Order: sequence, then C-alpha cells, then structure tokens
Amino acid sequence: MGEPVIVEAVRTPFGKYGGALREIRPDSLLALALRELVDRAGIPPEKIEDVIAGCVTQAGEQGANVGRLAVLLADFPVTVPAVSLNRMCGSSQQAVHFAAQAVAAGDAKFVIACGVESMTRAPMFLDISLGKKVSGFETLNPELFKRYDLIHQGESAERMAEKWGITREEADEFSKESHRKASKASKEGLNREIFPVQGVDKEGNPFLLSRDEGIRDVIDEEKMRSLPTVFRPEGNGVVTAGNSSQISDGAAAVLVADEKAARELGLRPKARFVTRVVVGSDPTLQLDGPIPATREALRRAGLTLNDIDWIEINEAFATVVLSWAKELEPDMEKVNPWGGAVAHGHPLGATGAGLMAKMVAGLEATGGALGLQTMCIGHGMATATIIERI
Repeated sequence: MGEPVIVEAVRTPFGKYGGALREIRPDSLLALALRELVDRAGIPPEKIEDVIAGCVTQAGEQGANVGRLAVLLADFPVTVPAVSLNRMCGSSQQAVHFAAQAVAAGDAKFVIACGVESMTRAPMFLDISLGKKVSGFETLNPELFKRYDLIHQGESAERMAEKWGITREEADEFSKESHRKASKASKEGLNREIFPVQGVDKEGNPFLLSRDEGIRDVIDEEKMRSLPTVFRPEGNGVVTAGNSSQISDGAAAVLVADEKAARELGLRPKARFVTRVVVGSDPTLQLDGPIPATREALRRAGLTLNDIDWIEINEAFATVVLSWAKELEPDMEKVNPWGGAVAHGHPLGATGAGLMAKMVAGLEATGGALGLQTMCIGHGMATATIIERI
C-alpha cells in the first residue's frame, strides 16, 4: 500500500466574472494548470496514471468530460486517462481525496487531482436548465420538496446568520478583512501557488494576469454598508454581494504521489495526508457542514484546533465562516491568512484544489506543520482535509 503525499500544487489567478479570463475556454484553462503542475514538479507527463477533475457545471464547454479534454489539450500522452466529478463546491477537494485514496490503495503511484470552472463561459445551472434560464430548482424532482425544505444557498446563509446571531456589521467586517489579507499577501508576493495567465483587459488588450482579479486593495466601507441584502430584499437580512464569494473563473491542480515512488524519481514531497473526511448535513441549512466535518477530521487525527497552524475554510458566505468560528472558537489569525473567496473569488469546481494549493504554499511560507481545509457544499455536505507539511 502506498503513502500518498502532495508533491506540487498550483492554481491560476482567479478571474472576475466577465473579466480577464473571459476569452479562455475552461478546458484550455485547466490544460494550463496541468502543464504548469508537471513542469513545476519536474515529472514526465507519461508517469501520470490518472487525472481526476472537479467541475460543477458539466455542460457546454465544460461538458464531455472536461478533465480528459484538458489532458489532451495539455499535450499529455493519450495514455493518460481522466475522469470528471461533481461534488458541487467541494468537487476538486474531493478529487484530491480520491487521488490520495487511489495511491493509498496501491492502484496508482502518480495521480493529478484538479478542478476548473469558468462561470463566465458555463454559467451556473447550465447543466440543468434544459435551455432555459432557471434558478436551479425548477428541474429538481418534485418529490424532494415534499421531504425537504430546499432553498437557495443565499437563504441558507441568512438562516445561518439567524441561528448563530451574526450581524450585518460582523459579516461586512469579516469581508473587509478578507480583502485586506488577500491584498497584503498579493503585494508581498506570497502566493507562490499562483502562476500567471495571459488574459485580456476591458478593451480586449492582452496582459499577464498574475494575481486574483477580485481583490480590492482599498475597501469603500460606506459603499459596502450601503449594499442591499440580496436574499432578504425587505432589508432585514445580512447577506450582500459584498460579504459573499465572488463568481469567478479559474483552474487548479495538485500532484498526489506515492512517497517512495516520488523520491525514487527525484521529486520532493511537500505534505502528507493526516485525514480526509466528507459528511452530510441538513439540506435546508446546508452550509453548516464544515462544523461536523472539522470535528470529525480532528477526532480521527487525534488533534485539537489549537494544533492546526493554517486553516482554509471556503468563504462561500461570510456567515459560513463566522458560524463555524462561533462553534469551534479558532484562533482567527490562523483562518484564511491570505484572504478567502470573498476577496479572491470562488470558481466552483476549482476552489477545492485552489485552496489546497494555497494552504501548502502558506505552510511552506510560514514553516507551519499542520493545515486544515474545509468547505461547505450544496444540499448539505462538507469536505475536510488535514495535511502535514514534510
């Protein structure tokens, strides 16, 4: 049986909706990440035994097994297979889990876990819209609504705020801090996991995008306070466009390998897996899954949150992180130290691998030992991973 380790992890800059990456097809965007990954790792592509790609909206340019198409576009040998999966927002974190499990089982020695989402070119719900503009509920099985109160995630985020007593001011302050931390990390050149991608500006002129496009170096606090609540238009809510994740385009990739095989090939492992967890939770509240997922990951590892040096929890909404924090009481200095999805965006299928790449880079930059990543997932699920820097 193998000992799975992370050898390398990279991501594109995350582009804004309709922004710098708007002209790049998602399969081509993922191909860039795959090529950058093997080049940085120094591994011949023919050594890769499988590619596992996370993608949420598998339709249009993201259909037809986008992982396999990206492998071909990256000029990998045709003998390198690929599969695409959808665990919604946790898709590429799940891809990392599956890659590690394949190595641990002895089925493969070198596997790439990756993810992509061009929310500009393959809009949310394209896969279930049947050619119509829908909210994502119209095509669900009516039987589901007889059994569960299925609601929009934004409304779930509002209910999270109500349950944990989170105020609009707290959500806005958290979001402002996310931008501050992301801006600081970017200006200091800390995001070594990012590789530049040629994009286009508003006029269509090419330029090299080397940082996440959604980061605001200066926050207009008055404007943030004036933003309307999206899911409670009567004004009695918390969730706004300013304290929610940004709709984005991006790709990310992680090389998972058997430690012995990696070292024999002259590769340097960066981190090993301590534990991998996925849980289900209430499909109505749906965004509280990171709470039990974190607890289960810590229990399996025999650790406490105080043992963790770096925490990545996806900022789908500020209320997700704040409710998780009220339950688990972490040291908030360790939580999303380089900012999160409120600032850098959330290209659904790419975010899991992207946060993993950011966490590996962060542990290396700070000399930390243990990292925890967790993500809320639609319809009530969550993933959690604990890694240890080597």
